[in-house]
Amino acid sequence: MTDLWTVLRQNTSARIGLGRVGDSLPTSRVLEFAAAHAAARDAVHHPLDVDALIAAIEPLGLGTPSVVASRAADRSEYLRRPDLGRQPAANDSSGGYSVDTEDADIGIVLADGLSPIALTEHAAGVVGAIKDVLAPQYSIATPVIATQARVALGDHIGAAQKVGTLIVVIGERPGLSVADSVGIYLTHLPRPGRADSERNCISNIHPPGGQSYVGAARVVAALVEGARALGRSGVDLKDTSRTLTE
Repeated sequence: MTDLWTVLRQNTSARIGLGRVGDSLPTSRVLEFAAAHAAARDAVHHPLDVDALIAAIEPLGLGTPSVVASRAADRSEYLRRPDLGRQPAANDSSGGYSVDTEDADIGIVLADGLSPIALTEHAAGVVGAIKDVLAPQYSIATPVIATQARVALGDHIGAAQKVGTLIVVIGERPGLSVADSVGIYLTHLPRPGRADSERNCISNIHPPGGQSYVGAARVVAALVEGARALGRSGVDLKDTSRTLTE
């Protein structure tokens, strides 16, 4: 008899139709779950390889990324104190942090977030696709790598660079189906204190199983155009990328 769950499992990474042995799950399913849980934990705690990320981004022709750290001293504090991950650490005696002012249309921050592994794997592909759709029309600032970072840390960086629209590429919270997904948060006229409602998010970027780099970049391009026309990002800004390509 054909397993009626087989077709459904081919269309989702969710754990459905796992079967049973007596009153329990089959041993193979229990082991799969344990392995996925371990992968998610590893993704959260694995430190970002900054040098490898710089080496991956430099060939894109946007310059050598600078590096900014949050106030979270280590991974443990980052996980316990989300507020510290939203604030930049002081990198010089004046209490500031070193980011060049570029007055560009677009700023890009690469943040480790809750899955540094995801950023290492996908950042170059995402940034390359974004450059392809934006560079002909907009100036793009040198990317900045942010460690122990939450999304709002980008507001400080974008304000310091004086960019018009900020794109934060960040490792998303790992799940039991996907541990290497990145998201993009777009904020127009970034400044410290921006609320989450003033951003737009594109999530689940992890080809081949999730959103593609090119698909995500198309949404970014539509949001950038819309934000500049509207004068703001967030809940009032809608994704028109599908309309533009139909």
